[in-house]
Amino acid sequence: MKKTLTILGIAAALCLGSTAGVQAQKSKVRYADEQMGLMNYQHALDVYKEAYAKKPNYETARKTAVAQDKVRDYAQAYDWWKTTAGYEEVTNEDYLQLLRTGILSDNFEEAKSFLEAKGVTAETLGLTPGSIPQSSRNLKVTGVEGLNSTESDFSMVEDGEGNKYFVSDRGGSYTRKMPGIRIDGRNKFFSPESSGQTGRGYFTVYRQDKEGSISQVVSNVPGSVSFSDPSYGPKERLLFYSVTRDIKKVKKNRDITVQPEIFYSKVGPDGKLEGFAAFPYNDSLGYAVMHPFVDEESRRLYFASDMPGGMGGFDLYYSEYTDSMTFSAPVNLGPSVNTEGNETHPFRKDNKFYFSSTGHKGLGGMDIFEANYTASSISNVVNMGLPINSLADDFAYREDKDRTVYLSSNRRGGMGLDDIYMAKEMYKQFLARVLDCNGAVITSSYLATFRDKTQGIMVPTARNGRGELTAQLEPESDFGISISKPGYFTLTDENISTKGFSGDTVKREYVLKPIPYQLPVHVDIVYYDLDKFVIRKDAMPALDKLAELMQKYSFLDLLVASHTDSRASDEYNIRLSNNRAKAVTEYLGGKGISADRVRLEWFGESQLVNDCGNGKPCPESSHQLNRRSELVLEAFPDPTKQYEIPQELKDIDFCEPEDIFEKIQEEINDIPTIYFDFDKAMLRSVHKQELERTAVMLKRMPNLMLYIEGHTDQRGNEEYNQKLSERRAQAVKDYLKNRGIEENRLESQWYGKTRPIHDCNTVTCTPAMHQLNRRTELRVGKTSYGYTGRQKKVDTM
Repeated sequence: MKKTLTILGIAAALCLGSTAGVQAQKSKVRYADEQMGLMNYQHALDVYKEAYAKKPNYETARKTAVAQDKVRDYAQAYDWWKTTAGYEEVTNEDYLQLLRTGILSDNFEEAKSFLEAKGVTAETLGLTPGSIPQSSRNLKVTGVEGLNSTESDFSMVEDGEGNKYFVSDRGGSYTRKMPGIRIDGRNKFFSPESSGQTGRGYFTVYRQDKEGSISQVVSNVPGSVSFSDPSYGPKERLLFYSVTRDIKKVKKNRDITVQPEIFYSKVGPDGKLEGFAAFPYNDSLGYAVMHPFVDEESRRLYFASDMPGGMGGFDLYYSEYTDSMTFSAPVNLGPSVNTEGNETHPFRKDNKFYFSSTGHKGLGGMDIFEANYTASSISNVVNMGLPINSLADDFAYREDKDRTVYLSSNRRGGMGLDDIYMAKEMYKQFLARVLDCNGAVITSSYLATFRDKTQGIMVPTARNGRGELTAQLEPESDFGISISKPGYFTLTDENISTKGFSGDTVKREYVLKPIPYQLPVHVDIVYYDLDKFVIRKDAMPALDKLAELMQKYSFLDLLVASHTDSRASDEYNIRLSNNRAKAVTEYLGGKGISADRVRLEWFGESQLVNDCGNGKPCPESSHQLNRRSELVLEAFPDPTKQYEIPQELKDIDFCEPEDIFEKIQEEINDIPTIYFDFDKAMLRSVHKQELERTAVMLKRMPNLMLYIEGHTDQRGNEEYNQKLSERRAQAVKDYLKNRGIEENRLESQWYGKTRPIHDCNTVTCTPAMHQLNRRTELRVGKTSYGYTGRQKKVDTM
């Protein structure tokens, strides 16, 4: 053909002179246009360059840039688009192509500067390197080991038994040019040596067996020149593929263009093809039919074709087939999938449909897209983004049962011109909402330490725009996390794992609970003799119990607040109260409690419990109430310390810290009994000490409520006993009010003789049994939550 053109050119020059030169120039461009239509891109590019060298102009420069793009030489394509952009006829589309190839060839900044000099910006054209979307899956893309060569390798499928089929032109290389949509053909005549589209050897299918050995698969279709696009149906053991045949003429007509066709064959146990059958809608001289995907579940064969009636270059179609391999008329997938560009390499898995396209929005020459699939429609096409797509060509998407993705690409860093890549789920996403006790997401700073226990490494964490904690987790690993914030218990979770986890995101919700520093959980009082600080025998049981609790629970310390009565001077009483506090420390030290776990306060006579001040006459029993050490057992006593939740309290809800009080009270279980005289409602002096302890407890624990219930024995009439039980309950209430307890924290009820411990109407009661019926019961509960705790009793006579 070149020789013919040369002869015609010389003849034209002799006959027509300079006018003939122009016609020859146009003839070259028209011939190159024809080769572009035949997808002989490299040959077309060479002719366009010759034409431009003879007569430079905008039209030929642009066609050369497009052809250079088709062979995927992006550096050269960038230079040609820059040449095109120098002409007055330049369009915004040309500017876009200049930016695109600038990105692909690392010349984006230069392209931006070039356009800015012309008053155009990349932002107004809507194209920047960040325009590529990010994949919703976190995948790591690597070349498939053992398959790729220095040539073009693509379109890998597995047969379900571990054997891999793929396409390569590794059989021989002549020039290193890339094809457009990875087919050989559409040439009018086939070279016995190389493809006119690529300038290299023809594509053929190879097989890698389970041991890793690679062998060429031989097509049984007579005259096969190019053999590619394998798709395996494991149920029927059928391999579908594309073939371009070496057809020289039809009915003595040599002016023909041969197109790719789809065939299928049975695959034998040794991997060899047995026989062949043609897809009935092939038309080797009319249009291309290629890139088959056999969907055995839906009984459909998907394929790409430029048959008449399509929407652009290559469209995607399907044809349904029966058990006897009878195929229905092809159905175009419609405008949601097909565009004016090329759509190729279809694939379906579950409710998703995948394909490659040059017509949908993307930055690479060809990108992979995902859509929603139903039997009746394919919708919501989206670019799969990085790293599935790159700034180069990405196509032939496949996904196996464990969600490992295989794709083909000519992206940078590969071994050859096209390479086969595996995109395996690199990370699972971790998403945690860290809440406070009110259920609000904590947005202020906290420290999250995330460990990959399987890999033995730390995992970086971040916070998203909603304040949630995020991380990327390696698959098939176990993890542990600890979250700490000053003033809150450190939270740990050692049960995070991605082993066998099939989802995308591991979700957690954590509640950070404030440390209830210096929380009173038990109160007692010990009393002293006049002018003494020796621990009395009646005080020892209470101190022994405190020592036992402190030895059992390391998170408990003791506050000792010591006092004196008003007799003697203020200075003397300060020293005396200090000695009384020290005496408690020394006594507990003898029980193995370190002094640094006892916090001392001393007040002398400054905090009397009654009005027995200087010079006031008071009975000894009232002075005794003032000679005391208040013992307050505090949980988490050090406000500067970051505590872990104690193992003993792992079931406690620290959003309600009064639960700790309940826990300790269950441990102590020694609430004393207070007696009244018969038929009286006056508190005896000896029992005021017990109510003093109750008053201190309520003062130290402001969230506690006291419920007071008065009772009598069954002697006397009901009306009298009702009023008597009311007076006894009121006596307790009045005493505590006088000790500074708010009335709204004291709720009293009275039941007369209606709720006896012993029913003396049915049995003969002893005086002791009557005494048990004459009681006043105290119960504590949480004022803020309305919770009623365990019962306490104040028994009355």
